[in-house]
Amino acid sequence: MSKGDKSSYTDKQKREAAHIKQSEKKEGKSEKTAERIAWATVNKQDGGGKKS
Repeated sequence: MSKGDKSSYTDKQKREAAHIKQSEKKEGKSEKTAERIAWATVNKQDGGGKKS
C-alpha cells in the first residue's frame, strides 16, 4: 500500500486510480508499482485530493 492518506480523494478519483492500477497490473507491473503509477496519474490530472 502506498504511503499517504487517501481519504481526501473523491470517489471518482478513487475509482479512476483503481482502474489505472488494474490496467498497469494487467501489463505486468508489480502491485506496488501499479499503485504508485495510478495515484501519480490521478494527482497529475486533478492536482491531488479535494480542495477545501
